[in-house]
Amino acid sequence: MNVARAIAVLCLLGLPLAMAADGFTPGTSYYYADFEPGRKPWQPGQALNFEEVFKNYQYYEIVVDQEGSEMTVNQFIRGDKTDSAKYLLLPDGSLQKK
Repeated sequence: MNVARAIAVLCLLGLPLAMAADGFTPGTSYYYADFEPGRKPWQPGQALNFEEVFKNYQYYEIVVDQEGSEMTVNQFIRGDKTDSAKYLLLPDGSLQKK
């Protein structure tokens, strides 16, 4: 339930759960209904708000590292983390799995 606590804290602080106009904020969790790493340039899927995260059977959490050069993508099914992968953010906007 650490994810649920983190989401609750973010919502209480008023932080967005969607991508900011200028990109991802390092260390912040963003939640999406889908994740397609093969898109070139890569664009995130449909952003989910707090209520939608818990309604979805499957969703993805994306967290960009402090340098902004890689991101961790966690897949959740029914609230349980089922997969995790790291991707490098390439200059052309594509992703490369680590």
